[in-house]
Amino acid sequence: MAKQTTIASEISLTGVGLHTGQEVKMTLKPAPENNGFTFVRVDLEGEPIIEADANYVVNTQRGTNLEKNGVKIQTPEHVLAALVGCDLDNIIIELNASELPIMDGSSKFFVEAIENTGIVEQNAERIEFVVKEVISYLDETTGSEITVIPHEDYCVTAMVDFGTKVLGTQNATMKSLNEFKTEISNCRTFSFLHELEALLNHGLIKGGDLNNAIVYVDKEISAETMENLKKAFGKDEISVKPNGILDNLTLHYPNEAARHKLLDVVGDLALIGRRIKGKVIANKPGHFVNTQFAKKMAKIIKIEERNQVPTYDLNKEPLMDVTKIMTMLPHRPPFLLVDKILEMSDSHVVGLKNVTMNEDFFVGHFPGAPVMPGVLIVEAMAQTGGILILSSVPDPENYLTYFMKIDNVKFKNKVLPGDTLVFKCDLISPIRRGICHMQAYAYANGKLVTEAELMAQIVKAK
Repeated sequence: MAKQTTIASEISLTGVGLHTGQEVKMTLKPAPENNGFTFVRVDLEGEPIIEADANYVVNTQRGTNLEKNGVKIQTPEHVLAALVGCDLDNIIIELNASELPIMDGSSKFFVEAIENTGIVEQNAERIEFVVKEVISYLDETTGSEITVIPHEDYCVTAMVDFGTKVLGTQNATMKSLNEFKTEISNCRTFSFLHELEALLNHGLIKGGDLNNAIVYVDKEISAETMENLKKAFGKDEISVKPNGILDNLTLHYPNEAARHKLLDVVGDLALIGRRIKGKVIANKPGHFVNTQFAKKMAKIIKIEERNQVPTYDLNKEPLMDVTKIMTMLPHRPPFLLVDKILEMSDSHVVGLKNVTMNEDFFVGHFPGAPVMPGVLIVEAMAQTGGILILSSVPDPENYLTYFMKIDNVKFKNKVLPGDTLVFKCDLISPIRRGICHMQAYAYANGKLVTEAELMAQIVKAK
């Protein structure tokens, strides 16, 4: 497993906010393990902390905006993209204003500063979310869609279609995070002329100039608009290049717009709070669909982590097969409810049962809609735990296991014919005088189906 990382020392940068035009000082500080990315507003009383969390997204017009208890953070996506792209896990971001500096409209300057100060490895293991199934979010209004599928690395593909002659369909792909610094980080934000006019009329992009935003000219420029642009950008002359962008900027790549959209996806998905191991495919991405997808992913991850669904190689040769299990447990079919023991230590055991339509209990338990009885799932967990407690004595064949107590039983999902049940039992306290107190879980189809606190005792068979 990879270790968590942070920066070697503090980094400070100053710039202006694209929309507020306000000068801001940003300081990146090393953070402790499991901190994640957190913002601190040092200009406000009490220096409030706002976590980089998708659930705090309140607005996505012209950027991603966070708010917690009335405290705002504006346009953090380029900085967050740089942190992820530099393979960082834990960073404190101090700000003396609400909006992060736009710099040149990319993540380039943030990446360079991080590389100059260096990265240090921490002791804790990195927490990754491994994508096991397809997860999608579709914005039916715009047709924008983001999907993540299983993959051995974190990679992103962005496909954009702007529907204009000056900038039509473009694609960009980052095959791994290793490509972010060289292929994505220097790609700048952009706007169309018709959008620019509206933003200027509403008093936005006060910090914008021709050095931090590419402007695609998608309409005829009137004399009045030209004068407004000169005034807004503080330029004596402005012209349109043959490739349809305003002058003073040269594109780094023909598909720089698509690459910047990919950069935004990386930054917005940092709000999930976990490193993703999967392939993200973003069709017509934007901050709204990006952050809605991030919220959906964060919810799924929270549920999975709360349920603590473990993964095991079910095809691996088991520690015990059913024949060996029967040398320890007195149970026999149809009441033997464990087929394999996958792993075992002094404090835990993992077992497995393949549930088939041939089970005797399906004959009478809802035969028209067969469901495994919950009490038998509890019994199967107990039998798995019985293997653990019987392994603590030299002659397990001479002992019987009896329930003493069952507490906090919860049935969360149905178990049906064809399911594979995995049982995990962990000791709550060491085995003493033949008494075993354990927390037991049963999983099927990547979900927690049953949990219970069990206490049992082994006694000598007469």
